[in-house]
Amino acid sequence: MSGWLLIVALLTLGGVLSTLGDRLGSRVGKARLSLFNLRPRRTAVVITVLTGSLISALSLGLMLLVSERLRTGLFELERLEQSLRDSRSKLSQQQAALQQADNGRRLALAGLHEAEQTSRRAEQRAQTLRRELQPLQQQRRRLEQERDRLSRDVRQRDADIRRTEGELAVVRQKINAGEQELKTLEDNLIALRRGDVVITNGLALATAKVRLQRPDQAREVITALLQQANRQAFARVLPGQPPDRQILLVSRGDISKLEQLLIRPGSWVVSILSAANVLKGEKQVLAFPDIRPNREVVSAGEVMATTSLDPEDRGAEQVRRRLNLLLAAAYAKAQRQGTVTDGLQYDPVAFNQLVRRLSERPAGQAAALEAVALRSAETPDPIVVELQLIHPKP
Repeated sequence: MSGWLLIVALLTLGGVLSTLGDRLGSRVGKARLSLFNLRPRRTAVVITVLTGSLISALSLGLMLLVSERLRTGLFELERLEQSLRDSRSKLSQQQAALQQADNGRRLALAGLHEAEQTSRRAEQRAQTLRRELQPLQQQRRRLEQERDRLSRDVRQRDADIRRTEGELAVVRQKINAGEQELKTLEDNLIALRRGDVVITNGLALATAKVRLQRPDQAREVITALLQQANRQAFARVLPGQPPDRQILLVSRGDISKLEQLLIRPGSWVVSILSAANVLKGEKQVLAFPDIRPNREVVSAGEVMATTSLDPEDRGAEQVRRRLNLLLAAAYAKAQRQGTVTDGLQYDPVAFNQLVRRLSERPAGQAAALEAVALRSAETPDPIVVELQLIHPKP
């Protein structure tokens, strides 16, 4: 409605201004007015042009005053067009971004769908693995329990091994001692084969248990012991001849050391030992003193050694040889425990009876034996043993 009013107003205003301009021009022409030194006619033309321009200006001003759209279209058209172009460009970009976002949304939806499928598959796989792992976990628990049990067994076996190694070390020491004794016996055997050896290396020529009441008795005891050893050596080396001279040689330094040891309190065992093998008929016997504290070396009822007879060991000679080895093992133990006696004492009648009994035992039967000390013995005392049959083995 406002547009129609504007048109009506413009037409009315144009008619009024045209009439006014025409009348003004006529009056100027009749009055023959002159402006700017122009002729009246030209002045009238100027007036008419000015009146038309005024009409146009008023019309345009009225239109601009009344219509905001016209003002905007006249003064801001280029800016609006540029803004429209920018808006259209942004709209295109936004549409492209929207399209890209839509594509991304579709891709995301597809990925989400695939992820959901993957998740479902993973859940199914997890359930399957749980079912598969359940027996494996049970098996693992059983294996862990078995491992713990084996660890305890291994620790127990390690303890047994260490204990066995300790026992083995003791056995090795015994074997080494036995080998040393065997070497000594072999050396003595070689010496015996080379000549008529009457005194072996280390043989005790005289032994006495000594407890001094006064320190000044040491010299007398040593002299008496050397005389006894000299008589024993004389009887062995020169049998049948009277012991009318000194053939036993002991260094003065050894005698002085022996005297210094004897004056100390306590009970002592003194032995005069041969320093080398001596053949029959020799003129000198080298010897040295040995002193050690007197103590109990064997207890009554102590098992000195054990052995066993296999079922095939039935001959009298085999049995006798095995019993002799048993006695030798018992004597070796007595020596390790400190005895200075020469050999063991036993009942030969009982020995022969045991040999006969073992050689006549039933076929296929094994036997176990032991050498037992019949009474306690101190360092110089004789050691009496008895061979006992533990029990026949089937």
